[in-house]
Parts: sequence; structure tokens; C-alpha cells
Amino acid sequence: MSQTKKAVLFLIIANVIWGAGFPIYKWALEVLNPFVFAFIRFFLGALIIFPFVINKLKIQKKDIPLLILESIIALTFQIPLLLFGLKLSPSINAPIIISSTPIFLIIASAFFLKDIVKPKVLAGTLISLAGVMIVIFKPFSGTTQLTDPILGNMLLFLSMLCGIAQAIVLKKIMANNEPLTVVFWSFLIGATPFLIPIFLFDSSGFSMSVLSNFQALTGILYATIFSSVIGYYFYYYGLKFIKASEVGIFSYVDPIATIVVAIPLLEEKITTLYMLGSFLVFLGIFIAEERIHYHPIHRLFKKD
Repeated sequence: MSQTKKAVLFLIIANVIWGAGFPIYKWALEVLNPFVFAFIRFFLGALIIFPFVINKLKIQKKDIPLLILESIIALTFQIPLLLFGLKLSPSINAPIIISSTPIFLIIASAFFLKDIVKPKVLAGTLISLAGVMIVIFKPFSGTTQLTDPILGNMLLFLSMLCGIAQAIVLKKIMANNEPLTVVFWSFLIGATPFLIPIFLFDSSGFSMSVLSNFQALTGILYATIFSSVIGYYFYYYGLKFIKASEVGIFSYVDPIATIVVAIPLLEEKITTLYMLGSFLVFLGIFIAEERIHYHPIHRLFKKD
């Protein structure tokens, strides 16, 4: 298998893992503090990865400031925003909002990576943005049992924007460094100096006994082993061989994985407005990118 096909396969797997993770995280957050969850997930992930990178810890000197910036964006902002968003909103909203990443990633890539952007991206962006706004503000159309779904959806949107910034920075880092080494340092840098103070400040009532709770333990193990170690390694590897503006296309496999898990686990409902918003998101993406020839499955089986 060529490096490009391997990168495509890894990106598909990473997004299936992350898509299935949204409802699992929400389920675990019923008994876990989001900051505590984030700290344990990434610090434990760094410890698991360490034996595999102990002999290749070197990062190119010029990339160290970028690595620190990427770690701050991803672990200090993106993940807490995602977890608090999931705590307040239905988990099926997260992948749809995040699926709009390709539109914004293409625009960001044009500014920061000098990727060529077609004029019709603007039309697709507006359509996708309309779909995202429907998903974000659909709680206004009826009652909900969640505390503040509008705020939760906005936090998910901000998390998505942080993910775009992370991808732009990561693309530059991955050009000269090993994926697993970057994952290790990202986890360690992000978890140790930034999440520990928050963990210590906002862990009132937390004790190790919570890890004996099935929900908490399941969420932590899934987030650490699958979402963090495996998912991030596959994602970083994919970024090494796929253009930053194309990486976001793989996020639209997330909603399928999320729905498969969320409906039986959390009994979440798919509404008409949710379907309309989802349709507009993917219609805008298709118009902007003509993504048939970019489809992950097409890329995977395309002849070299």
C-alpha cells in the first residue's frame, strides 16, 4: 500500500473512532468533570506512548515553538470546548458542526499555506454555514431537557475552529518530524503545564474512586487508547501525506459513527431540522469541493 493510500485509510479510521467517541464522552461526562477527563486522557496517553518513542524524542529545533502552539490550541482550548459542548448539547450535533471543517479549512489553508481556492468555495461556504446555524440554533424551535444546548452548540463550533488552527500548524510540524513523536510531545506539553493547574483548581469532589465507575472508566479508556493514542497517531500520519485542505473531508464519516452509538447509548433523537441542517452542510461541501473525486473511499481504491 502506498503512503498516500495508507494515510487515507488511517484518516478514515481516525474519524470513525472520533465519531463513535462523541456519545461515549457525553455518557462519561455524566459522572466526570470535563477538565479532569481531559487531563487523565492526555497525560495517560503520553505515558502509554512514551515507551514507543523513547529512542526518537527529538523534534526539529525550528518546530518547537509551533509544537507548543499546537499543544495549547488542541489541549488547552479545543478539547475543553468540545467536552463542555458535549455536556450541554446532544452528541449527534458535534460531528455535523465539525463536518463543516473542510469549508473553513480550505479558506484558512489559502491564507496560511497558500493553497489554491476556487471561487465557488464562497457559495458552498454560505450553504454549509446555513446548515451549521440550523443545527446550532434548532433548540429555539422546541423544548429540550438539556441545560443550555445553544451555548453547547456554540462551544462545539469554537472547538471546530480551534481544530482548523491546529491542522494548519500541524501540517508545518509534520513535514520534518515523526507522527508518534509529535503526538507524545503534544500530549505531554498540553497536559502537564496547562491542564494540571486546571485539574487541581477544578477537581473538587474528585477522588480516584470515580475510576471504579463503569461509565467513567469506559470513557477514559476509550478516550485514552482509541481516541488519543490511536486516533491522533493516525491523524498526524495522514497530515504528513495529505494536503491540509483535504484532511477535513474525512470528518464527514463522523456523523455515521456517532449516530450508530448515540441512538442506543443515549437515546438521542434525529429531528427534521437536524436532517435539514446536515443536508445543507454536506451540500455546501459538495458544491465547494466537488468532493466525489475526493471521497475517502474513492481515494483509498484509486490506482496510483
